[in-house]
Amino acid sequence: MSILQHKEIVLGVSGGIAAYKAAALTSKLTQAGAKVSVVLTANACKFVQPITFEALSHRAVYTDTFKEPVPGVISHIDVADRADLVILAPATANIIGKYANGIADDMLSTMLLATTAPVMVAPAMNVNMYNHPAVQANMQRLLTYGVTMVEPNEGMLACGWVGRGRLAEPEEIVEAAIRFFEQKETTTKSLHSAPQQDLQGKKIVVTAGPTREKIDPVRYISNYSSGKMGYAIAEAARDRGADVTLISGPTALSIPAGVTFVPVESVQEMLDAVLQVYPQADVVIKSAAVSDYRPEQVYAHKVKKTQSEDFSLSLVKAPDILRTLGEQKTHQMLVGFAAETQEVEKHALDKMRRKNLDMIVANDVLQEGAGMGVDTNIVTIYQQDQAPIRLDKMSKRDVAERLIDVIKQNLQVAVQEA
Repeated sequence: MSILQHKEIVLGVSGGIAAYKAAALTSKLTQAGAKVSVVLTANACKFVQPITFEALSHRAVYTDTFKEPVPGVISHIDVADRADLVILAPATANIIGKYANGIADDMLSTMLLATTAPVMVAPAMNVNMYNHPAVQANMQRLLTYGVTMVEPNEGMLACGWVGRGRLAEPEEIVEAAIRFFEQKETTTKSLHSAPQQDLQGKKIVVTAGPTREKIDPVRYISNYSSGKMGYAIAEAARDRGADVTLISGPTALSIPAGVTFVPVESVQEMLDAVLQVYPQADVVIKSAAVSDYRPEQVYAHKVKKTQSEDFSLSLVKAPDILRTLGEQKTHQMLVGFAAETQEVEKHALDKMRRKNLDMIVANDVLQEGAGMGVDTNIVTIYQQDQAPIRLDKMSKRDVAERLIDVIKQNLQVAVQEA
């Protein structure tokens, strides 16, 4: 039986060309056993008629705040209250802006503000709109509200541009919904099993995600890091009773409850944030994938295409966060990560030595199931003067648990030797 069986899912559809995919999404969610209520904006109705969604969901479709099919029931409140999950797909720049800034002027935006259910947002728009600072800022604000982002795909867009902005495929959104309910079920079980609170009183700092180094107002240098490993570590440390600070670059992940969250963008911002809390930290786990280089010049305006076939970008070294922390280390346990593609052990041990680390977690990102963006990892944990701990392929949360176990053991040894 699908985990979506009997789940109440509200699907919000806003007015973009990708609205046609929402019909397929409705069908797939319904086939998986979910009870789907569809809410359409007026502009969405211009792309796909409400009757299409009624036929696929076998339920009434909502389009108008003031149209109450059942007397005595306020529709946007009723729909909001019964949701186990709200999915906004496609999410245009307009509805994202409304939601992020608390604007409620139609059935969909009003329902979004009224619901207390988790919300999953799947953006779809022109690549330049998606990269616009205002849209990026609105999406970051939604992440701070606990919204989950289903990242758009790259490719040919309806407008003719090529880039990021294509709505995730219906199958991908369904998978995201399944993962959400699976994680919720796992969290509920772990809460009931009362995990050991063996890190109470310990202050743990975790860095996660990618960094972005600006080229101009619409372009930047970054990497493929999803932040999943760092967020899993933060959650595992929190569940063991630690006081956790999560310093994260831009990701599409929901902020874990019960941690102090510090959003950053550039390497310098991440370094400044870590140094702010470093003196009080017992452990720093730097799992973020930061840029090694950044543009020497940041342009104030968008760099325009010229007749020249080539464009050269001069790069300079970015601040080295791990080296800085290693040089300033006093009592802290410092844990680094090494994402390698060849000679993994050699490079990991060299990095641990050069940067004065107590521990390093290394993986071969070319190995299936161990790269950036996936939900699993295959790592080896190296420590000073100890045999490597090699972990087989497992979920990133399981890797995080094993890493926290090793850190806890080292903390105990440090106390005994003190």
